[in-house]
Amino acid sequence: MKLSIVIPIYNAERYIEECLVSILPEMNNDMELLLIDDGSKDNSPTIVEEYSKKDKRIQLVRQKNAGSGAARNNGIRRAKGQYICLLDADDTWENNFLE
Repeated sequence: MKLSIVIPIYNAERYIEECLVSILPEMNNDMELLLIDDGSKDNSPTIVEEYSKKDKRIQLVRQKNAGSGAARNNGIRRAKGQYICLLDADDTWENNFLE
């Protein structure tokens, strides 16, 4: 595994799909996308689950609410990539960001 992308999510229903749509075109089979749900009370985990059913590179991990730092650290611990890219759930990136 070359690259792990770690995204902590907490009540990010408004943004998470746009975030995922901005990332997926650049992903290849040597990448994983770890989304760490930090105890969301909205539908953001459900949205991520739908994407993960269609794409095995996407993983949803749930944890009790402990803050974005704890969620980010949880994702880093689970990451299998040689490199780690951190992104927030309400961010998007340009279509050549990884280049």
